[in-house]
Amino acid sequence: MELVFPAMMPTTVSVSGNDARFPVSRVFCIGRNYRWTADEPAPTEMPAWFMKPATAVMPAHGVLPYPPETTAFCHEIELVAAIGKGGRNIDPADAESQHVWGYAVGLDMTRRDLQQQAKRVGGPWEPSKAFDHSAPCTPIVPASVCGHPRQGALWLAVNGVERQRADISGLSWSVPALIAMLSRSVELMPGDLIYTGTPVGVSTLQPGDRITAGITGIGELAMTVGPAES
Repeated sequence: MELVFPAMMPTTVSVSGNDARFPVSRVFCIGRNYRWTADEPAPTEMPAWFMKPATAVMPAHGVLPYPPETTAFCHEIELVAAIGKGGRNIDPADAESQHVWGYAVGLDMTRRDLQQQAKRVGGPWEPSKAFDHSAPCTPIVPASVCGHPRQGALWLAVNGVERQRADISGLSWSVPALIAMLSRSVELMPGDLIYTGTPVGVSTLQPGDRITAGITGIGELAMTVGPAES
């Protein structure tokens, strides 16, 4: 096949304890999927979802670039499920054993001011969610190593001050339920990443802020927010 210019190298994520790398196909992000208040009723409808390009994925260490066109750069800590086998209309009972390759810790970075603007006018979320470096991800832990976690602390701190803490047992919709939902709408593919939602405590970041975060049994990350563009 002749290409008019060389194709880009695929985006990949490192694998914990292995020199192999996980090739990223697409990034699916789940909207509100934890209760943010104690008296919040359990949801009866599946959550909204949106996408980021594979090129938004970056290693969750080192410098996190501060994006342009925002003054409200926000963090969202999330459990990430990595799909190893695709499919349509996946049965939730089969989702983990047949389709999930592993798990990671991810950040769904958001330009909150652009998101609020989009909400006001009914506009798309891509400017607020699908920008460069908006999906940091730790090395993926194979499910053969970590199993399929049902519980485990999920937390994020900025400059040593904790902002987000929950347990993944508090997901309103489980990983199998999310996989089944997505696969009814699109055919999932090997290499898809699913960012499963974030708990309360989302807030803004400033250049120079130090982010530390993790999920028990899955991994931890540390990043420093880079300077804002002049």
